Amino acid sequence: MSYQSNRVGQIPPYLFAEINKKKAAMIEAGIDVIDLGIGDPDLPTPTHIVEKLIEEMQDPKNLKYPSFIGCNEFRQAVADFYERQYDVKLDPNTEVLALIGSKEGIAHLVPTLIDPGDTVLIPDPSYPVYRMATYLANGKSYSMPLKEENNFEPEFSSIPEEILERSKLIFLNYPGNPTAATVDLEFFNRAISFARDHQIPIAHDSAYNMVTFDDYKAPSILQVDGAKEISVEFGSLSKTYNMTGWRIGYVVGNKEIIKALSTLKTNIDTGQFTPIQKAAAFALNSDQSCITYHNQIYRERMTAMLDGLASIGVKVDTPKGSFFVWAPVPKGYTSTEFATSVLEQTGVIITPGNAFGSGGEGYFRVSLSVPNQRLYEAVDRIKQKLEITIV
Repeated sequence: MSYQSNRVGQIPPYLFAEINKKKAAMIEAGIDVIDLGIGDPDLPTPTHIVEKLIEEMQDPKNLKYPSFIGCNEFRQAVADFYERQYDVKLDPNTEVLALIGSKEGIAHLVPTLIDPGDTVLIPDPSYPVYRMATYLANGKSYSMPLKEENNFEPEFSSIPEEILERSKLIFLNYPGNPTAATVDLEFFNRAISFARDHQIPIAHDSAYNMVTFDDYKAPSILQVDGAKEISVEFGSLSKTYNMTGWRIGYVVGNKEIIKALSTLKTNIDTGQFTPIQKAAAFALNSDQSCITYHNQIYRERMTAMLDGLASIGVKVDTPKGSFFVWAPVPKGYTSTEFATSVLEQTGVIITPGNAFGSGGEGYFRVSLSVPNQRLYEAVDRIKQKLEITIV
């Protein structure tokens, strides 16, 4: 007898949970696995942030139930960050909400804004949570294809009017996961104009906003005039400060949307551990040189991986943001076939592009979450054991 609901029974296993199972089994079998699958930084959380967490844990007041909306220090720190980084002013009391990681907030935003049968406009390929949260809320997904020839930007003008009439939310994500695509402020101007014309709110997932290279600085959608009237932006400390396991993020922007999300959240969770929030506030307010240092490491890794891929025929333009490489699979393979062959024959984990939606077919994603020498070794294994030339 099965005790799970029909809905849960129809949910496929989360891809990266399945990858972790395969990885554990291969390691148990004595295989040297190089994991380029999940975007989990191998670099440590900066010492000064860890020390602040330990300090805050010594205060008994911080060990009680946390604030439902986030402690004052964290919300103010997020507002201060936006003013410094983007010249965007936020009211920390009404336009900032603390999250238990941005994934949690994104998943809960969908049932906050849609009713059963409503449509959510979702980039394809994109972070799987957008689509799964829509399914769990009894919503309908409409894919906005992200094509390389369009800089992986959606073509809003191609969305049918009957779809727009039923749509209650648009997801965007730049720097992009999995595509590593970046945009300028002009794109966000067009997106906000489109959203206002059709009265469809935008949720911009900005998890990789501070992982950028060379002279590129990722904009915030809230820099657009009037953006706060119809959009929110999700942020995370996971990638910026290598705090993935800390589970701390935020959402900022439209106060009505944030109030509604807060109403849902206060009924199902009790907020993030206060010492983590205060350490996160300290991270945002303290010396930011660690970001530059980490980005230099990712830039070097990016160069190493692109050079390695070029040596076997893969040509990829250098991304300006994120720590992902989005590359074409070899001729004659599907995305899944190639990722499976690489894993089974070389012990290297890569992510098939179709895991992020049908629009990802024909690509694979590499995460720069290991040192340079392991990146070179991964490419060398593929070159030697698969005996292919990628074109």
